[in-house]
Amino acid sequence: MSETNNAQRKGLVIVNTGDGKGKTTAALGTLVRAWGRDMRVVMLQFIKAKTANWGEIRAAKKMGVEIIPLGAGFTWQSKDIEKDRSFAQECWRLCRDKIRSGEYDIVIMDEMTYCFEYGWLDPEEVLAELRQRKPELHVIITGRNAPTWLVEYADLVTEMREIKHPYHSGILAQPGVEF
Repeated sequence: MSETNNAQRKGLVIVNTGDGKGKTTAALGTLVRAWGRDMRVVMLQFIKAKTANWGEIRAAKKMGVEIIPLGAGFTWQSKDIEKDRSFAQECWRLCRDKIRSGEYDIVIMDEMTYCFEYGWLDPEEVLAELRQRKPELHVIITGRNAPTWLVEYADLVTEMREIKHPYHSGILAQPGVEF
């Protein structure tokens, strides 16, 4: 049982967007904070490959927290967009099941905004699900280019803005920092 009194909590829709690094990292920070408060948390990842074994997935296994990657990896490099669309719809079905289950205090839908940008998910269906969720359930959605309808609906929107990134100096992504 969560230590937070559900009757007193107002579930928030939180969006982490923008072109800067840190959208998933911020969601993971909330996941860890909530887990530390005995809240029930789950993260579903729309783009990260089903076979992913990044640092956050390794940590989650040690913590006993569900992080479920359901994508095919770097979508912009995909040779099978229909397969990516199918994976996104599979992930959305699982997200919907988790939202409706009543088993979680926080459901994180990582990299979901790309699915709206690519036309893989129906915004009206997602918005209807957000409106019908239990009033105490927090939902976090991450990804670049959050659509206007989502920004307007959300309770909290943070835009990560790139000012400087080591990649532009030839420094590749590093374990523990980027993955």
